[in-house]
Amino acid sequence: MSWLTDPILARARAPFWLLVAITASGTLAMHILVPSLPLVAVDLDVSAAAIQLAITLYLFGVAFGQLLYGPVSDRFGRRPVLMVALTAYVLASIVAALAPNLPVLLAARVVQAVGGCGGLVLGRAVVRDGAAQGQAASQMALLTMTQSLAPGIGPAIGGYMGAWFGWRSIFAALVVIGTATLAATILTLPETAASRGVSTGRMLASYMRLLRMPSFRGFMLGGAFTSTSFYAYLSASPFIFTQMLHRPAEEAGVYYLAIMAGVPFGSFAASRLVRRMPLGRLLRVANATAIAGAAILFTITIGGHLSVPGVILPMLVYSVGVGATSPIALTSAISAQPMMIGAASGLYGFTQMAFGALCTLAVGFWSGNPALTASIVLLVATIAGQIAFMVAGKARAA
Repeated sequence: MSWLTDPILARARAPFWLLVAITASGTLAMHILVPSLPLVAVDLDVSAAAIQLAITLYLFGVAFGQLLYGPVSDRFGRRPVLMVALTAYVLASIVAALAPNLPVLLAARVVQAVGGCGGLVLGRAVVRDGAAQGQAASQMALLTMTQSLAPGIGPAIGGYMGAWFGWRSIFAALVVIGTATLAATILTLPETAASRGVSTGRMLASYMRLLRMPSFRGFMLGGAFTSTSFYAYLSASPFIFTQMLHRPAEEAGVYYLAIMAGVPFGSFAASRLVRRMPLGRLLRVANATAIAGAAILFTITIGGHLSVPGVILPMLVYSVGVGATSPIALTSAISAQPMMIGAASGLYGFTQMAFGALCTLAVGFWSGNPALTASIVLLVATIAGQIAFMVAGKARAA
């Protein structure tokens, strides 16, 4: 039997560096454009609210991709589905780089999101396929760690690229990265799905069964309300810094990098505290930290004392809370029904991204004061998250 057809050998020959590139592609494209949104708005002669749709629609594309790729790749295999996804990602990036107007750019962003989500979902799936080798857990941890770098580094790089070479250079860079990743996938990644999974119909039935579980709903909604409300700040931040605080566009990406440092710190703190504190209590404390950060930002904004430190420091507190909340909420949600972990993970991811998209949409609708709008969205969402976690905890205890 050749290594191409032996699932164990095939999994062993999936290069980890390629899995990192595949997984990071969708996350990088989501964040790298953010600091240059004001530049795009000026160049295409559109409003701030209109250009923020470039983030909103991307998040919706990723949300639906979370539900799509699992059952499709189970049916047709990881390799062919991934190649189609990456091809769509590259072609959409080319169209975005050449977009003459906003509708073309937005359409390209939707296709780019669906293609990029293929890398996000299937990169993790390829690692899970290798679980028989006993290294999947460590590889997944490394993959998650490297993937988390993209939201911090991407805006910092994108901000300077947009300022120095124009916003279209950002999409040109994504074309180069996507093409290299696609070529490497074709040349080096074998099929890793040892067997075909459940049908789409059974997957949909699993989704409905999960949604009928109060504990799963609570943890899923609480995780979404707390963690992906962050996208309200993400879409508003370039306009906060450039229009309200009169800072250069490229600095917004650097400030975002500083804020994102709180996420791994919060995750690390949660991993250390999880054995010392009941899980439900730790989850509520972590979420309360995010509420505190949002409340401080809201207070500073309505008090008229907005400044660069006055944005970064409260958002750093918020991001620590998000970093601590996210892994606990995800673990609690997918453990609600151990026989449907794959479906739970997909549904959880969909809800996260869909809610994040709605948060960016809210910021776009009320864009007169982006700092005030973003702080209100963050505060309301995190309080709703706390309520959802309380309901989930009571349902689990019942």
